[in-house]
Amino acid sequence: MKILIAPDSFKHCLTAMKVARYLEEGIHKILPEADTKILPLADGGEGTVRALVDATGGNIYSVRVHDPLMRKIESFFGVLGDNKTAIIEMAAASGIELIQPEERNPLKTTTYGTGELIKAALDRNCTKIIIGIGGSATNDGGAGMVQALGAKLLDKENKHIKKGGLGLGNLSKIDVSTLDKRIEKCDITVASDVENVLSGPNGATMVYGPQKGANAEMVEKLEQNLKHYANKIENFTGKQIRNTKGSGAAGGLGAGLIAFTGAEIKPGFQVVSEIVNLKRKIKWADYIITGEGKIDYQTQYGKTPFGVAKMVKKYSKTVIAIAGTLENRYEELYQKGFDLILPIIEKPMTIEQAIQEAPVLLQRSGKRIARILSLID
Repeated sequence: MKILIAPDSFKHCLTAMKVARYLEEGIHKILPEADTKILPLADGGEGTVRALVDATGGNIYSVRVHDPLMRKIESFFGVLGDNKTAIIEMAAASGIELIQPEERNPLKTTTYGTGELIKAALDRNCTKIIIGIGGSATNDGGAGMVQALGAKLLDKENKHIKKGGLGLGNLSKIDVSTLDKRIEKCDITVASDVENVLSGPNGATMVYGPQKGANAEMVEKLEQNLKHYANKIENFTGKQIRNTKGSGAAGGLGAGLIAFTGAEIKPGFQVVSEIVNLKRKIKWADYIITGEGKIDYQTQYGKTPFGVAKMVKKYSKTVIAIAGTLENRYEELYQKGFDLILPIIEKPMTIEQAIQEAPVLLQRSGKRIARILSLID
């Protein structure tokens, strides 16, 4: 019996690798002869760096960067096992969880730290960079990112515009003569499932601005400034970015990466699955186990377990999903390719208890799955 264990991380609890290992331990207690393979996965959001580094035998590097409010923090990025592909989570430098709720102000927050992570990857001689851009605190269109990479965004007096969404309204001139030349030789992919365009009713500001601390007056100002920024970029580069799907991701960071680095936006799960050769490993397995911390009806919208299930069904294999908790309308997923969905929790308990006991709960879940498979195999 060949079993592929390919989960996402359990957010704020365990990495994808640890989830898989605990499941594997449980399986082997019941089916010691089972041939198991572990494959940590992610969807481009939190945990992507760790999952891909673990899956490819790469390394994680620490680096000092600026947070969304330009304070120095310790951040990180990964380099995959090929030693030439970097993986970055923009949230590790420009994420909303890096600042307190009362500090959230997209007129001020910047993607400068994300640009510093890109530069650090270039300093490691990486020629490919994958950037997951979920969980941002910003609405600056990637202006801070490109400033960190050396470009000059100037006002009418040839002074650098202020950081954050506020400064975009004063942009008069774009000078990329000082942009890091290594960008031209680097293949950059943006891993994102967000299809929002840069501006308008479905744009970065209108949809996500309030979540980042913007009140109605700020939303209006940010929207106006992003439109001005888009005009300047399109006039300067000739690239029509404002209506490109994904250009509004991470407060317009998608647009900035497309315009200034030539980046291509792809669904997060697709990016990850291609890197780890998921398709080949699914073909090898008889049974596939996936999962994440919470499974509900929204899992079908770009989440890792759904991506796994969709691929598994192409090869008529069996897919089982496990979760820390099952919530709203998770049963709908049985119509989307899942064969069995199981919670790891066995009795009523608090979230804190579940997190603390997760290793044991996952081992027991592995045992239960093994007993089920022993009956049907």
